[in-house]
Amino acid sequence: MSAPLLSLRGVSAYYGSVAALRGVDLDVNAGEIVTLIGANGAGKSTLMMTVFGAPRARSGTISFAGEDITGLPTHAIARLGLAQSPEGRRVFPRMSVLENLQMGAALHGGRYFAQDLDKVCTLFPRLKERLSQRAGTMSGGEQQMLAIGRALMSRPRLLMLDEPSLGLAPLVVKQIFGAISALNREEGMTIFLVEQNAYHALKLAHRGSVLVNGRITLSGPARALLDDPSIKAAYLEGGHAPAAPAGAGV
Repeated sequence: MSAPLLSLRGVSAYYGSVAALRGVDLDVNAGEIVTLIGANGAGKSTLMMTVFGAPRARSGTISFAGEDITGLPTHAIARLGLAQSPEGRRVFPRMSVLENLQMGAALHGGRYFAQDLDKVCTLFPRLKERLSQRAGTMSGGEQQMLAIGRALMSRPRLLMLDEPSLGLAPLVVKQIFGAISALNREEGMTIFLVEQNAYHALKLAHRGSVLVNGRITLSGPARALLDDPSIKAAYLEGGHAPAAPAGAGV
């Protein structure tokens, strides 16, 4: 069996003296969708940001394509082929949609810009209609499409999506998750998905892990997690997962 594309071993991270991640082990294999689910404050976004070096892992190792990236600066990690669509979208609001996409393509000097722009506009036709519009004037769903499109413009080997459904209407969530599925199914894109909407995430993913208070408490095939009574009670049937202590990650 080939080595995972992304691998975390014993990764811990802190905000000051507060532990946000506690000895996390996690693998993402090439060509699969892996989701990380958990309650708000469990440390999901912190884990994704730690992969990108901010915050730094205080212990453990993070490797990508067999290379140890634990101590690399964020820009060097991005150049290896990781791209992130962050929580809250964080588009450049005063720049146009086209300019935002150009920022994503800057990693390769814009060499593939026309080709990749066509791909993004095919995936998200709404963006094609709004190329000249300021990003900050678009709806939340359109901004989420733009954030994902901007990440795709860097031609990543691994696409990391942090809460892509957050604050969006159900119809838009369906469109976003449909696009994520198409990227994996049609292009073989490897995707690491952090998501609070456990049902949608596990329906989409091949494998999943549950993060509670900075620790992975359960991992396995996504279908098995969907059928797990403890997952159903905590995340799928209106129950509440164990709450994280104050400051234990976002």
